[in-house]
Amino acid sequence: MPRRFALGVALFDFYSPAMPRQKNPSPSTSLRSAKATADTAAGRRRNPEAVQEPADAPSRLQRDLLPRILDLVRQDGLEPGHRLMEAALARRLQVSRTPVRAALRHLADRGVLGALPTGGYALARPVDGLADKEFAAAGSEVDIWCARMARDRLSGALPPQISEADLMRRYGLGRPLLLRILNKLAEVGMVERLPGHGWLFSPVNDPAAISESYAFRRIIEPASLLECGARVDRAWLAEMRRRHEDMLARTWSEGLSVSLFEMNADFHEGLIAASGNRYLLLALQQQTRLRRYTNYEWRYGPERVKVSCQQHLEIIGRLEAGEVEVAAALLRQHLDLARTVSLGPR
Repeated sequence: MPRRFALGVALFDFYSPAMPRQKNPSPSTSLRSAKATADTAAGRRRNPEAVQEPADAPSRLQRDLLPRILDLVRQDGLEPGHRLMEAALARRLQVSRTPVRAALRHLADRGVLGALPTGGYALARPVDGLADKEFAAAGSEVDIWCARMARDRLSGALPPQISEADLMRRYGLGRPLLLRILNKLAEVGMVERLPGHGWLFSPVNDPAAISESYAFRRIIEPASLLECGARVDRAWLAEMRRRHEDMLARTWSEGLSVSLFEMNADFHEGLIAASGNRYLLLALQQQTRLRRYTNYEWRYGPERVKVSCQQHLEIIGRLEAGEVEVAAALLRQHLDLARTVSLGPR
């Protein structure tokens, strides 16, 4: 139907005599309406549970934040009673405080958090026992499949070139979800579309790719630190120091691999973010997403965890002292050592 004709039909339907426009209500109608409203309010006061209105549903962004906030709580090993700082969460999640505040309110509505008399929220119960599905974000399913396909490719279970039909049969996926997964992998350069319905996986974990990755980071990370000068947020530095010290105090286990990776990613992205250059930050975030799909498993033992955390803490100390150039040099050395370790035997 042509757009102009469709619009005309819609207007005709709206003003059709069969559905007359609402006239101004008569005084008696207004009185009846007001009485009904008053009766409803009185009934709500007498029996609030029977007429309780549902809380506003969280927006998509707020739904996405719910599991991410809980992941941070798990990573930090927070116990019931610990206060969640809205500003710190906003920095770590790289969003404004408004959606974080709304997400915290929804977690409080579900009994995960408790409201404090002075404002804000504290953890009300342990989060380890929470069902992941209850707080799953819209994009989490795609991320899980991305990580699984990346692991299968790195292990050799997936060939470097494969068709959509083969992937659908192998994983039991419908085409719409599969395309969302492949498009997300394409965003970080892990796959590229071939003519027709085929896809080609890029080599992302061979020695050449690892060297290129660290060369890229060696170029932008120390430079961004020099660019930001003394503008690194003191509160963020204090938070990073606390998280690294907590990691060092823990007895290492493979279950901490994800927490270690996310802490490391937050540290390096935070240094880039301090420069205020959105393009540098977007470039590093893209590479972090690629590393997240391929490097969640820590394969270098507890000693390397200790060395990495201590190097990060030394960089933090230099930044706290205003020694930005020294911090940039230490960051460059840290990346060089990480490259050597990554290219060594596993």
